[in-house]
Amino acid sequence: MGKIADILKRLDPFILAIPFLLGIISVLMISSITASGDDPLNRTVAIQGIAYILGFLLMVLVVYVDYRVFAALRLQLYIGAIALQLIVYIPGVGVEIAGQRAWVNVFGFTTMQPSELTKVLLILIMASYLQDKKGKLESYREFFKAFAYVLPIIAVVAAEDMGAAIVMLFIHIGMIFAAGLKAGIFVRLSALFVVSIPILYRFMQPHQKERFTAFLHPDNLSINATYQVYQSKVAIGSGGFLGKGFRQGDVKASGLLPVQESDFIFPVLCEEFGIIGGLVVIALYALLLQRIWVAIRSASEVFGALVCAGILCMFGFQIFENIGMTMGLMPVTGITLPFLSQGGSSILVNMLCIGLVLSVGFREKSRAIRYV
Repeated sequence: MGKIADILKRLDPFILAIPFLLGIISVLMISSITASGDDPLNRTVAIQGIAYILGFLLMVLVVYVDYRVFAALRLQLYIGAIALQLIVYIPGVGVEIAGQRAWVNVFGFTTMQPSELTKVLLILIMASYLQDKKGKLESYREFFKAFAYVLPIIAVVAAEDMGAAIVMLFIHIGMIFAAGLKAGIFVRLSALFVVSIPILYRFMQPHQKERFTAFLHPDNLSINATYQVYQSKVAIGSGGFLGKGFRQGDVKASGLLPVQESDFIFPVLCEEFGIIGGLVVIALYALLLQRIWVAIRSASEVFGALVCAGILCMFGFQIFENIGMTMGLMPVTGITLPFLSQGGSSILVNMLCIGLVLSVGFREKSRAIRYV
């Protein structure tokens, strides 16, 4: 017991506690959305709960593993990331859902998205690559070399899962910036990206164009994506200050709000628990991101700092995009809300990331104790 207590002292209590609290909220909300009658449990709720239990076990395992071993496995991780995405094309293994072949069958029991794990592999690959480039990303040439390094992985993911590819793109660029890219280059390249949006629009799929058009025309309810966001805003606003109560949401019950257990789980939370409930969740996210930022600043090794930076970019972008799209502040992309949205593979990967951040902090404190 003394050894366990000693280990716990070296782990950030906030990074440990916040996923646990969000997990409880997640299971409650998914129960509210999917359960019927007086029975709060069903297969979806059970899978989410099991995913969290397995996720916490995975987190503990990752904490015990020295994260630095991954720095020497860049090539293996790179090949693994590509192979992982190609699994979806194996007959009988890959599963097509909502027109996307982005899932694989897991023993006939459930499905998982390989792209979720590929996000973590991308972070480890880029951290390994960029630690050798620290302080050398001072030219456009170095930026494009770093950008092109994992572009094949992102391109393979984008073929079936555009939402995951967008997250990876932001992780990638964020890590390059964290590795020492000059701010001036970053600003100019960002401006170039904004200017190129009309060109990129021409290559979008019809449903992607619809979502972008809906974002530009928020009052045109004849556009399906606009109507979805409208219902989302109705749900958020109808909850008022304290909400209507657990399992009492009218907009949720009407079925007009799409993908409630995943993409639009935040409006359901606000309808049932009000602005207070929404702000509590946002505060938990803000505290989690702040503690990851502390882990970055505390890391004495470049690899560990970059791993944490990649995880910060991943969580930060997904939180901002998901909550923003439910309020009409961002285009609808299908990007889920970390720790809250339904999805076993997403929960497992999120907990794996928490384990990596804790592993970095744990070894920093271990070194500090060693040299006292």
